[in-house]
This record gives sequence, structure tokens and C-alpha cells, in this order.
Amino acid sequence: MISVNNLAVQFGGLELFSGISFQINRRDRIGLVGKNGAGKTTLMKIIKGITAPDQGEVLAPEDAAIAYLPQQMVHKDGKTVFDEAMSAFSEVLKLEKMIDSINTRLSSRQDHESEEYLELIGKLAEATERYNLIGGGSIHADVEQTLAGLGFEPSDFSKETSTFSGGWRMRIELAKLLLQKPDLFLLDEPTNHLDIESIQWLEEFLVSYPGAVMLISHDRAFLDNITSRTIEISLGKIYDYRVSYSKFADLRKERREQQMAAYRNQQKMIGDTEQFIDRFRYKATKAVQVQSRIKQLEKLDIIEVDEEDLSAINVRFAPAPRAGSIIAEMRNIRKSYGDKTVLEKADMVIERKEKIAFVGRNGEGKTTLSRILVGELPCEGELKVGHNVKTGYYAQNQDELLDDEKTVFRTIDDIATGEIRTKIRGILGAFLFSGEAVDKKVRVLSGGERSRLAIVKLLLEPYNLLVLDEPTNHLDMHSRDVLKQALVKYDGTLVIVSHDREFLDGLVTKIYEFRNRRIKEHIGGIYDFLAKKKLESLKALESKTDKPAPAGKQKTTDSESKRLREKKKEREKEIRKIETQVKRTENVIDELEKEIDSMNNLLESPDKETLMGLEQDFFARYERKKTRLNNEMNRWESLNEKIEEIKESDL
Repeated sequence: MISVNNLAVQFGGLELFSGISFQINRRDRIGLVGKNGAGKTTLMKIIKGITAPDQGEVLAPEDAAIAYLPQQMVHKDGKTVFDEAMSAFSEVLKLEKMIDSINTRLSSRQDHESEEYLELIGKLAEATERYNLIGGGSIHADVEQTLAGLGFEPSDFSKETSTFSGGWRMRIELAKLLLQKPDLFLLDEPTNHLDIESIQWLEEFLVSYPGAVMLISHDRAFLDNITSRTIEISLGKIYDYRVSYSKFADLRKERREQQMAAYRNQQKMIGDTEQFIDRFRYKATKAVQVQSRIKQLEKLDIIEVDEEDLSAINVRFAPAPRAGSIIAEMRNIRKSYGDKTVLEKADMVIERKEKIAFVGRNGEGKTTLSRILVGELPCEGELKVGHNVKTGYYAQNQDELLDDEKTVFRTIDDIATGEIRTKIRGILGAFLFSGEAVDKKVRVLSGGERSRLAIVKLLLEPYNLLVLDEPTNHLDMHSRDVLKQALVKYDGTLVIVSHDREFLDGLVTKIYEFRNRRIKEHIGGIYDFLAKKKLESLKALESKTDKPAPAGKQKTTDSESKRLREKKKEREKEIRKIETQVKRTENVIDELEKEIDSMNNLLESPDKETLMGLEQDFFARYERKKTRLNNEMNRWESLNEKIEEIKESDL
């Protein structure tokens, strides 16, 4: 579908990448990975046409639609959330106006046989056909479904976009892209501003989407659940793997070991050659051999190796001072901002060495309760902090507490004690401060760099309660691994606000869910909680099913008739939403059946060379496709059963 040919880009005389070529096919699910600064965002901008390469080209069909979600956007004010999302349907809205205009003109005319009247009828037919072809009749339902999936409440739809935070406005932009249904999605860190429920909804949408997807993300679970192909940018080149991220990581490790072996062999050969040249440079009898070796070195293509994987560094938090068995106790906590109540009747007991996650939709009070816990916010209710509790708090403004005049190295060196002082450079490197970066003054650091430095600082100070609010937002995968390993080994108490499932997995053993101003305790890990929540969601749907009134007691009034009409309209809208999901599922099933049939033909081939030539992971992919087909068939049945239940239910 889209061909990337021999791209090269330079910045300030330094080559970012060169000779990059690959194809993006119609249903590709590509994870674009690489170290910070490798050129991932630049490559996306080139594919979209925002940035021009120094060399090479991107070829795409003229009618190919490419949608790009950057990390940072300029937002426009003046519309409601719903109207802004509706702007994704510019062609549909234009057709609606045209159809309304033609109908108005036709209603006032009596010359039904005239050429002009018949011409208007022809235009109306063309516009109506195009309107129906691009799904004009379902756009309102599509907008509602997409906004709801990304976490917006129906009451939010009529609010001005300017009343929402930057994170929520980014969701509006994401909704507009999803509604455009392009041939290719280019998504740069789409989960940064989403909560767990919205991330799961986005995963389901992208997995079943009939177009292609390329995304950049530091969320390993998100990549694994969506992608089946990984393209890595490393040292100015790309490596294309037809596997998900986790399998890519294993293959990359093998590749790096091979690189290292080749690198060591080449370095030995270079050393031996240079030694020969130095030894015989001035001997006339060896002049020919010396010149030959010099030319050999000049023509040599030097092997480069990626920087060492810093996630293996053994980083630990400072030992936690001894504290009482109860770290904190909260009873009947209530917090309001003006007329808006964020929390009420919140109860919680935190025991020593517990590792707890706060999860829930954005705006439900997770950060608020974190700030109450560390004493930053006043509240109604009772808060008791245990004996000898020393609290370390990481918040989004934590970087503001750093001393602007100190260097990165000095900031950490001033608080490091004992053996850890010998490992400061390694620890800083694990959090993306290496080389000359450790000598930068804090005042010149970016917001992300300051946040990472604040985490390193927190690592080295002796706390027995750590409260961390979204600590992974500015970390790459290596840095996240380093932080997670340190938190797993941490011998104090941990409370963490995060939407990163992979980060929380194996780290926390208790979940507090924030919803509708209340908090609810769930014992177990993050995936236990998510599995339980899906069941609870189904029960919640069942509990909302209306029961018919007893016979003889049903009296229809005007207001009741209106209620029944509205309920019927809601039911029909719900059916349309599910029918859209059924259609998407059928498309996925068709594609999977074709792919499995093709693989079956290969397996049934009598040609031994054909069987021997199959890719190493062929059988694993074959089994995954069959499993996914079975899941999609079950999903199709479930959706159709749901439609029947809605149709058969009484109003």
C-alpha cells in the first residue's frame, strides 16, 4: 500500500538515519521502536508528508488517507466536544448541507418536468448515494461510541473543548482521527493521556480495524496486544521483524550478541593490522604489504554495536527505615473543588510493606487522594499517619523542587552515600543521562529530563513510604524496567498511580479502583483486577435491564409514552452500535480464514523443500491465528446474542 524508499535524514551535519526502505501493507500492525532520539517521530512525519527527507521518497496511492497523532498538538477553541469530533466527517457534513439545500429548493418548485428540476433530482440522488456509501447515517452513533470509549461521559459532549485539560483535549484529537477511518494510522505515544479502560478500548478498536496501524509506544502490553510486526531504528538503520514486541526483544538480544562477536573479531583484526603497519612501516622489503594493509583498513566497513542494555544495572532504593505496622489510615475522606465533589466516604488502611496501585478513569480522584495521603491537600474526614513514617512523593511537579544551579551529577552526588556513589553514572545512564548530559545544569533540562532526574533522586533517599503519581510517563522501556526492578526489591510501602499494566504486573498485590467519587478495594494483581472488571461490567449491564411492569398496573400517559419512545430510540441506537461491531468482527474473521487457508495449503504441500523453507515461527503464528479465529467467532456469537436479547427485551 505504502512504499518507503531509501530515506536519509541529517540534523546539523549528523546523520539520523540513511538507506531506510520498507513496505506498509493494508492490514499491517507495526510497532516502531528505538532509543530516544533514534528518529521514530521524524520517520512518522516523513510518511505523513509533514517533513521532507534529505534523500529518498514515500510512495502512496493518490487516494490513500493517512492520519497522524503527534505527541504534542495545538488545540483550537470555540466548539463543543461533540461538534469538534464531528468535524472529522467534513465530507459527510458537506453532503448533508448539499442535500438539505437541494431538498429546500425542490420543495418550493412546481416545474416537475423541467430540465432544471430533473438536474436537481440527479444531484440529490448522487449526493444521497455518496452519503450512504460513506456511512453518513451512522456518524452521530459513531461519535458517541468513540467518545465514550475514550472516557467521555454523555454530559461532557456539550461542554466547550476549552474547559478540558491538555490530556483530555488530546483524546478529542484521537477521537477525530479514529472517526476518519483512514487507510493508515500513525500514532505517536497514544496511551500517554489514557487510563486503563480507555487503553483497552483503543486496543480492541485497533486490533479489529481494517486499515494499517503504525505506532510508537513505551507501553509494552499495548504493543504486544496490537502489533504483529516490529520495526526498530538503531544506529541509523532499520531492522524489520515480523513478530510482536516481546518476541522482537528476544530476537534483538540474539542479534546484539552476534553483533558483539563480529565487532570483537573485527577489532582484533584491526589491532593486528595496525600492529603490523607500525612494525614494518619503515622496512623497504615490507612496503607493498604495509600499503596493502593500510588500504584494507581504509576500505573497512566498521561494525557498530548498540549501546549496552542499561536495564541490567542493579539499582536499589535506599533501605526503608523501620515504621509501625499501620502506615496510614483514612476514614470517611471527602474532597471537593468548589461545587465539584471528587471523593466522598473514602476509607483505606495501608499496612507496612504493602504495594498498592490506584487505578481508574482520569479525573476520578487518584492524584487528589495521593496528595491527601502525603499531606499536600487538606480534606474532610480523618487521616492518621503511622509511627515513624517517612514519605517520598513523586508528582508531576516534582521536578520543580530541583536546584536549577546544580548539574545533573551534582544533584545526585549530594544525596548519595556509601557504595552507591561509585555507581552514580551507571544509574544516571539507566535514566537516559549519559556522556556530557551528566554535566548539564538542571535549569537547561527539558520537562521530561527534570522528571527523570527527580525519580533518580527519589531512589537514593531513605523513605519507608513511596507515593508515585504516573512515574513512567517520561521513561523509555529500559528506564521503566530499571525502575520496576528497583521497586520490586524495595523493602518499604508503595502506593503508585499508573495506567501501565505491564509496569504494575508483578509489582502490586492490591488495587484501589476509583469510580464515581468512591474507592473500592480489590485484592490481587493488575490482571486479576482487569479480568474481574470485565465480569463486573457484564453484571452491571444485566442489572440495568428494565423489567416489565405487572399486568393490569401499566397506565400509559403522555409522559410515559414519551419515555417509551426515547427508550426505543436508545435501544435502536445500541443495536446499531453492536451491529457495527459485528461487521468489524466479520471482516476480521474473513481475513483470518483466508490467512489460515493459505497456511493450510503450505502445510498440505507434498514438496519437502516447501515445508523445510517455512519460517521458524510459522507454526506458532498458525496456532495464534487459529486461536484468534476461535475468539473472534465467540465474539461474533456473543454480539449477535446481545442484539437478540435487546430486541426481545420489553420496553
